Amino acid sequence: MGPKVGFMGLGIMGAAMAANIHRAGFPLMVYNRSADKSEKFAEMGVGVASSPKSLAHATDIVILMVTGPEAVDGLLFGPEGAAQSLNKKKTLINMSSVSPAYTRDLAQRLAPTGCAFIDAPVSGTKKPAEEGTLIILAGGDKARIDEVTPILKTMGKKVVYCGETGLGSMMKMTINLLLGLMMAGLGETVQYGLKGGLRLEDILEVILSGPLSCGLYQVKSEMLKDDDYPAQFPLKHMTKDAKFIVDTAYDTGAPAPLGHLLLHLFRLGVSQGLGDADFAAIAKVMENLGHG
Repeated sequence: MGPKVGFMGLGIMGAAMAANIHRAGFPLMVYNRSADKSEKFAEMGVGVASSPKSLAHATDIVILMVTGPEAVDGLLFGPEGAAQSLNKKKTLINMSSVSPAYTRDLAQRLAPTGCAFIDAPVSGTKKPAEEGTLIILAGGDKARIDEVTPILKTMGKKVVYCGETGLGSMMKMTINLLLGLMMAGLGETVQYGLKGGLRLEDILEVILSGPLSCGLYQVKSEMLKDDDYPAQFPLKHMTKDAKFIVDTAYDTGAPAPLGHLLLHLFRLGVSQGLGDADFAAIAKVMENLGHG
């Protein structure tokens, strides 16, 4: 029997990731702010904690997979927060998408607890989370990361060591910059072709038949064809990450002109009521711009 794992955050991604840990045979306890999402885990025989503090007390490795800094802070430092139960024998892994600056600040705030801290966000959306094929982007002490790699590999097919604490989050922002740009590029390309009289099916066939084809476009093209965008990675979350990307570019001095435009376009999507749709609905934003 391996170390006891506590998992907090049972949303689109977290529920699938926690289920994979359980299926791999690791002792698991879960916590979610809305208790109804814990019910199916209780039915599976997984322990359900009454608070973040009690979860951290009862487990060796605590994993967070929530929407952003505010949710992380609430679980760690709010009333009955998990930080109260952390100590030098425990490891905290934040798999949530947050900025590198926040990650470094979080490491400083956790230092007095003595716990090992790893930032390990993921590359991948709902389907890879369900299949356990995420790419895990780990930052922190490499020896501690190596220790928890068997647990990380229940959720992902590959663990990439990115460097010191904060660089896992930096890699996540780097990958999401490209992810957002690729999806916005596909949406703009499709609208350009449609305005010129081409058929959607033909545009996508050409893209998917040659060197421009990739797994992202293969998956998202079905959403464009159906004009339906069930959330695998909600557009509002990509908008949040786009803000982190722009802020980080300012901090580092990295040129990010397309990143700034990307933030503007995704914010338009939220304002148009597309926040809860998949981020591929940026194609709808492009369509709406064409109606202006």
